[in-house]
Amino acid sequence: MNAVNIKSQMRKGYLEYCILLILRKKPAYVSDIISELKDAKMIVVEGTLYPLLTRLKNSELLDYRWEESSQGPPRKYYEMTKKGLAFLDELEIAWSEINQVVLKIKATPGPSEGAA
Repeated sequence: MNAVNIKSQMRKGYLEYCILLILRKKPAYVSDIISELKDAKMIVVEGTLYPLLTRLKNSELLDYRWEESSQGPPRKYYEMTKKGLAFLDELEIAWSEINQVVLKIKATPGPSEGAA
């Protein structure tokens, strides 16, 4: 069993959730999303992010708009749709349930930790 592989699979599972949490706050450009993830200690490259954003857009959870930039070509800003906000609400419930399960299991003493 390889901990790196498990960690990678777990990371993939919550990356989408983290992106939606970021975009719930305000529309964002890809580099802004990457920067916020980096500040949270989650390193993601554009090559990982673009396919995920495209999948979220195709699922009608996100939309985008082009905005002129004083520093080059227009930028694509991603934003949540109503459907995306509703989906994020569902993810919030699921995350809470998963977190409660893990915390409960961690807090339950094992046979060797029981009363002495």
